[in-house]
Amino acid sequence: QDYYGKELQKTEDLKTNACITLSKPVPKAIRGALERIHEEVVAKYYGCGLVVPECLASCWILDLGSGSGRDCYLLSQLVGEQGHVTGIDMTEGQVEVAKKHIAYHMDKFGYQKPNVEFLQGYMEKLGDAGLADNSYDIVISNCVISLAPDKRAVLREAYRVLKPGGEMYFSDVYASQRLSETVWKHRVLWGECLAGALYWKDLYSIAEEVGFSPPCLVTASPITIGDKELESIVGDCRFVSATFRLFKVPGSSRAVPGQVTYNGGIMGHERELVFDANFTFKEGEVVDVDAEMAAILRSSRFAEKFLIQAGAA
Repeated sequence: QDYYGKELQKTEDLKTNACITLSKPVPKAIRGALERIHEEVVAKYYGCGLVVPECLASCWILDLGSGSGRDCYLLSQLVGEQGHVTGIDMTEGQVEVAKKHIAYHMDKFGYQKPNVEFLQGYMEKLGDAGLADNSYDIVISNCVISLAPDKRAVLREAYRVLKPGGEMYFSDVYASQRLSETVWKHRVLWGECLAGALYWKDLYSIAEEVGFSPPCLVTASPITIGDKELESIVGDCRFVSATFRLFKVPGSSRAVPGQVTYNGGIMGHERELVFDANFTFKEGEVVDVDAEMAAILRSSRFAEKFLIQAGAA
């Protein structure tokens, strides 16, 4: 709260690039949407890249650690007036900045009533903020889970509030090994998202324990520290900024491998959908998928965008 509410005044105050890594080029439609966001919201926002999944029309989205609200206002434009975006953050100053600009953005987007709300609270305890079971299509988070000491609680709560077939789509920082207590207790390294970084293999075990499908890696890029003192403290540990997608697949959907054909038509991905590092779906092309991917596509918001047949070639 202190680091993001008081010490950091702008992006340039960060000491590493952990929170500002852009994983891939920004599509034109999203660039346009970003340009409509108030400059104070953008200036006080800290996150690694953009967390914008596909197929968002009319979705209900929850942003964990929403900060000054940049991603919420971006997604507000992509879900449309029938959709809804909730941002939750523990830092009072950040939530105040986000709330202050609701009317400005709704007017800018031409909406009759707000489709965004901002809550002050903890992502480990979403129930305390009044967030109900099975109430969101998508949970996003941008470089914030590494700031939470209890990652299991965060994933457990995200799983709880997601609807069956819902998705957790999030960027964060991961470590090549489990971190020492010296690193873990370092104040600046915590603020920079490094000290709290999960050992990447632990994400897989925690996700499975909570009930999610195995994590799908979307993109990853190395992090540079660029500060000699901090580098000496972390030693030979390496950090990466990565985006993963996890799905709340209903038990009944865990089926068999299949053949899927993308029908096209997702805005901005009409001809080709890069789903993750392993699967790219081109319009009209038949792709063999494993049982996990078949279950994800069948149970999620992507179902109507695909022709899905059981059995592999």
